[in-house]
Amino acid sequence: MYEFLSDLLIIKYDTMQSRRDFIKQASMMVAGGIVVPDLLSSCGNKSQGGKYLGLQLYSLRDMIRDEGIQKTLTIVSEMGYNSLETASYNDGKFYGETPENLKKMVEDLGMKLTASHLGRNITGDHDADMAWWNKAVEAHNAAGMKYMVMPSSPLRDEGATLDNIKRYGNYFNEIGLISAGASVQFGYHNHAFEFENKVDGVPVYDLMLENTSPDHVLFELDVYWIKIGGYDPVDYMKKYPKRIKILHIKDETAIGAQNTVDYKAVFDQAYVNGIKDWYVEVERYDGTPQEDVQKSADFLRKADFVK
Repeated sequence: MYEFLSDLLIIKYDTMQSRRDFIKQASMMVAGGIVVPDLLSSCGNKSQGGKYLGLQLYSLRDMIRDEGIQKTLTIVSEMGYNSLETASYNDGKFYGETPENLKKMVEDLGMKLTASHLGRNITGDHDADMAWWNKAVEAHNAAGMKYMVMPSSPLRDEGATLDNIKRYGNYFNEIGLISAGASVQFGYHNHAFEFENKVDGVPVYDLMLENTSPDHVLFELDVYWIKIGGYDPVDYMKKYPKRIKILHIKDETAIGAQNTVDYKAVFDQAYVNGIKDWYVEVERYDGTPQEDVQKSADFLRKADFVK
């Protein structure tokens, strides 16, 4: 009951130390039969109307470095984001925190950890590679994440030949098979490279899809980078509805600043495809990183096409 109420009460803690203090006081009020009507709302943080708002934490990488993960998470929660994708995994930890600690930090602020970016290229030592991925799967499972995503292509450096595409396809399949055992889905995230480069006239992205298992490898489509690569994200979402399961929502700077992408068309197709998870990523800024990440949240929260 109290968990339900913590999701219903708007956080008004001008005179309170934290969200946790507020929820604790609210629970005591309810236990005593007291409910204050003007404190009721649709969700625990500022994500008005119950809208999903995902954020790739790479967007605030400098803040995390300078201010620490706890302060950054607090600010992200206050912005209204409620689903997070991390960008710092190393040796079983995220941002230097154990999976259990980070999970608690995030959930105490009314958010969820749902995805992560991480990567290890083929080193030539198969046993070491698989041991690395096994440990990563355990950490992601402990953090409660649904997805672990390779964020960039090793083919950029190793060569986008068909043989290399098949070699990494087999590698990805093996990782995906390992992660499936822990109910964590393995995936791949694109840049413009996979569309600008072709083998016998076929984009590398399509060849990666063709040479990976649909049961064990999903694709996180970055709708900005595919556009920069010369293709329409909606066309690919229609072409591969069962493979593209996550989205990166991005613009040149803050979401909606340039409208490089037709976001309404992207979200309309995402809902048709049953895509439930997407993440804002801001890589370049007009203002400060915090300002542009806030602008992105405001734009998407107000957009009628975002549920």
